[in-house]
Amino acid sequence: MSSWPDLAALELLVGIDDHGGLGAAARAAGIAQPNATRALNRLERQLGTRLVRRGRTGSVLTPEGTVVAHWAREVLSDTRQLLDAAAALSVEHHPGLVVAASMTVAEHLIPRWLGEFRAIHDDVQIRLQVHNSMQVCDIAAAGGCDVGFVEGPGVPAGLHSVEVARDELVVVVPPDHRWARRRRPITVAELAATPLVVREEGSGTRRTLDLALQEYDRPAPLLELGSGASVRTSVLGGVGPAVLSTLAVAEDVTAGQLRVIGVDGLDLSRVLRAVWRPPRALSGPAGELVRMVVRNRRARPLGGIGSPTRP
Repeated sequence: MSSWPDLAALELLVGIDDHGGLGAAARAAGIAQPNATRALNRLERQLGTRLVRRGRTGSVLTPEGTVVAHWAREVLSDTRQLLDAAAALSVEHHPGLVVAASMTVAEHLIPRWLGEFRAIHDDVQIRLQVHNSMQVCDIAAAGGCDVGFVEGPGVPAGLHSVEVARDELVVVVPPDHRWARRRRPITVAELAATPLVVREEGSGTRRTLDLALQEYDRPAPLLELGSGASVRTSVLGGVGPAVLSTLAVAEDVTAGQLRVIGVDGLDLSRVLRAVWRPPRALSGPAGELVRMVVRNRRARPLGGIGSPTRP
């Protein structure tokens, strides 16, 4: 496909499924029907399949159109979450809720959380700050945010916290790395003796790894980078092994682009927490957000990526 599908056309397709016809879908989207027809025609040409059956009684989705409409709902939902998170990053409004989040949480969880929160509290203006976990704790302690979200082995004294999710760090390598050909897990000593691509000091991922390997003398890192995404890209490019959140690598592992390497006797599970300064009872929009996240976590826990990949 030479170009991305038009989101407005996807919205029209979903609208036909919801409202029972192109005219109603066009009105709901605020698009003139001739323009809506042209947009759907372009989408059909792009995808190479007929999506809408047009007749004297109106327009209905073909079986293929029904399947594409289902996928389109997910694309539009993700897009709305992206827009909510991007709006929260803007500095051009006066927020009613200031949230600070670590990089891992901001990259993989905050868009969904803020999207769900805005669906309930669309009158609350949100400002999102993104830092590493140590910086988030410092900002929360100084009163620079209403609530922070961090990952790592603990939080500083003076801050209250509650568990909002659990995560696991895993060792990942490209499929052609020598560790990917092994039939047995590597040892903790082997991992500690290997130069790694790592996050910067102060990140929750780095703190968890450093604490787990604190008894070992370790070489200097291959690279020290400021986000999980940049570490992941380096591993995919063959720079070297890394220890990353399952949230960051799940899709690459499923696609076979990265391999998870077992480490005998090493537990890198960790807790993701909401943090705030006293009082203990978190009230207002921040309290509502944290309670929503905790409720959703119980109903929909984070999924893992299965056992380490073997050759």
